[in-house]
Amino acid sequence: MNTIQIRSAERALSAGTWLIVAGAMLYSILTVTPLAADHTPAKWAWTAPILPLVVDAAVVIVVRLDAVLARLGGHGGRWPVVLRWMTGCMTLALNVADSALKGDLVGVAVHAVAPLLLIVTAETGLAYRRAITAAVVALEAKQHAEREAREQAAAARREEAAALAREQREHEARMAREQAEREAAVRREEREREQARQRAEQAERERREREREHLERERERQARQARERAEREQRERAERERRERAALLSAGPALEKQTEDLARATVHAAYVEGLSVRSAAELCGWSIGWVSTRYQEFRDADPTAVPSLEGTSA
Repeated sequence: MNTIQIRSAERALSAGTWLIVAGAMLYSILTVTPLAADHTPAKWAWTAPILPLVVDAAVVIVVRLDAVLARLGGHGGRWPVVLRWMTGCMTLALNVADSALKGDLVGVAVHAVAPLLLIVTAETGLAYRRAITAAVVALEAKQHAEREAREQAAAARREEAAALAREQREHEARMAREQAEREAAVRREEREREQARQRAEQAERERREREREHLERERERQARQARERAEREQRERAERERRERAALLSAGPALEKQTEDLARATVHAAYVEGLSVRSAAELCGWSIGWVSTRYQEFRDADPTAVPSLEGTSA
């Protein structure tokens, strides 16, 4: 049950309570007025309706204030209970008095219906309102806890995204430093070869022969280093692509539809990792049909071809 349903039940209870109160007041006035008139001097007979009005006004005050206190979760103490039962008993006594004086038991039973219904309705309505107030408080506390949990989860996702971005920047900076160091090493090697060539031109034939052998060994070493660098760069590129796929897949189901470039990258990452079409659709926020089409394109194309991730940052 949600807040709207609880409020609707409270309105229904309030409307029903006031309908019973109004009916009981009207019935009491019509019943008690003749009795009061019979026991009042003739010149003051016009004051007969005042008594049931006063008693019923007290009933209205009790019902109204009990409703307010129950909605606020408060309790008025023993005096409201005394007033509630006193007015109820007075109303009951006044309504059945005429029939009781005449010895009409059926009349007593008939005229006791409205006062008894009013007394029980007042007590029951108070209990219902307290229960409804407790339910509203519990529901609002639950909604507040759920809202805080969602906010904490969103903060955790933001922190995770910031950590991934920081890690990516550090990786790019490290790659740039390594590239600069490799270029400096290449320049140093070139200078060394030029100096060796100049010395070889001034040396004897045997020295030139030894220098050529040295240069051949140097070229073989450079070729080996070049191959090693190429293999290392290939491994680093594969690792970087793996981390990029992991970053795309670890973001969880998309809260909103991704851009097409980012969605293509996410779907390709899911395809490479062997995820189902439905899982890929949940990650990127696009339809299953669109994702199925991309999967078929990947199957038809070169499986090693990876879409560019530039400009797809979420």
